Amino acid sequence: MTYQAVLERPEGTAPIPHRLVARFAVAAAIVVKRLPPQRIHALLKLARRGARPATYSEALTARDAAISVSLHCASREGCLVRSIASALTCRAFGRWPTWCVGVKTRAPFGAHAWIEAENAIVGEVVPYEYLSRLISVPPAENKG
Repeated sequence: MTYQAVLERPEGTAPIPHRLVARFAVAAAIVVKRLPPQRIHALLKLARRGARPATYSEALTARDAAISVSLHCASREGCLVRSIASALTCRAFGRWPTWCVGVKTRAPFGAHAWIEAENAIVGEVVPYEYLSRLISVPPAENKG
């Protein structure tokens, strides 16, 4: 039995510090993905505290770093680990994207996880309307 595997290639080359951080972020994401959705949500809300909103470029660099250090993150089925690892990599550099979990609204239907920055889906090759959020963790609002 064979099946086709689809792997993503990073759009750019992530800097070495981002790739080093991404290795730890991927390891953490593999553990976190096993938690119930409400626990993942709560944990990521805690992680975002004190971070400034990520720019699209910063979020893309973090996503590229996760993909470059992990075959699982580069695979089509690795969206949850990829999105968590990308968000945690951003957080290590003092930034936070909007982390999202939702569904694809067009065929092939299914669950998907992604990150957003500056009101754009980061690194995905689908239009914004193609995905519908169910859970999200945006950057925390700074009070003060």
